[in-house]
Amino acid sequence: MHAAADRKVSAGRFPVLLLLGRPASGKSEIIDYLQRGDPGQRQRLHVGLPVVLDDFPLLWAWFEEDDLLEKMGKPRLHTTPDGYFSHPHLWDVLIRRLCLEYDKLRAADPELHADRTVVIEFSRGTEHGGYRAAFEHLSDAVLEAASAVYVRVSYEESLRKNRRRFNPGRPHSILEHALPDEKLDRLYRGDDWDELPRQPGGSLVVRGRSVPAAVFENEDDVTTPWREKRSGGALGSRLQTCLEELWEARAARSVGPA
Repeated sequence: MHAAADRKVSAGRFPVLLLLGRPASGKSEIIDYLQRGDPGQRQRLHVGLPVVLDDFPLLWAWFEEDDLLEKMGKPRLHTTPDGYFSHPHLWDVLIRRLCLEYDKLRAADPELHADRTVVIEFSRGTEHGGYRAAFEHLSDAVLEAASAVYVRVSYEESLRKNRRRFNPGRPHSILEHALPDEKLDRLYRGDDWDELPRQPGGSLVVRGRSVPAAVFENEDDVTTPWREKRSGGALGSRLQTCLEELWEARAARSVGPA
């Protein structure tokens, strides 16, 4: 039944989008734009009703739980008091947890992709293995359905926007959370997107599979106006160009060698 649903989706929309990029690069604003768009607008972007799987709420819950445990006089399970993971492999657990959530969505609704696109969002810096390490923990089911969009900003732009978006009253918010400068520098200054294995044409190669990929250039920041003013003309135009490129790459993969 899953295969039948994917045949339906191949005619019009992405089954799974991996939305990647440094913190504050604009990923959350792109998701918000897609969620608020009307069906016709999303159809032009080859996107169904978005179902979002984001690792930030998962890791934030670990910090909250550990703070509660510490107040109870119990040992922390996942994180250190100064805000880092206790073990590097927990970054990989987050990826596997996102894939588990995807499996649960598919099990609950075998026709999931008939009208919906699952957007899987995360950031990975080289300090904790980069995207190369993260992709090794994506499930076969996710890799088979996935296309990737990387939102490109420099480290300096990530730092600027990370500072700008922070709302101390809403540190748990998808659109308003931020990292301290020193943590952003340690975890995300290094980025391995441009060093990932690729096929001619730019598709990523992950465990022998071809994953179509495209870059959303955002150094000039067309996403913040959407978050602050719901002004999305430049964002919508650039996103359409990016996703059209990605759609063509996905179509080429479907008829060519993997």
